[in-house]
Amino acid sequence: MPIYQSGAYEVKLEAVPKVKQAIAEFVEYVKAHEPGTEMYLAWQEKNNPAKFNHLFIFKDEASQKLHGQSEAVRKFESVYSPELVGGSVVFTDYEMPAGKREKKV
Repeated sequence: MPIYQSGAYEVKLEAVPKVKQAIAEFVEYVKAHEPGTEMYLAWQEKNNPAKFNHLFIFKDEASQKLHGQSEAVRKFESVYSPELVGGSVVFTDYEMPAGKREKKV
């Protein structure tokens, strides 16, 4: 059963370029090494570029666990964690009662 989740956080404004670079590197890792991560999107708020929201769809609990325990997650956390403003990342779990997803072939 798919797992739908988001992770939202805010960093110091001066850290935005460094965090964006870390996001790009991390997402490339996810694409190359996590087939069970069916979707990973990183969004940056337009009106406050220091705020980010990551959206995930994991194939199942095993895929979510693999993602969370990866060395790439620890490396990414080491970049953004010291730059957080207002607390830690807020993870939210969702159900999807309806939607449209296109699958690339």
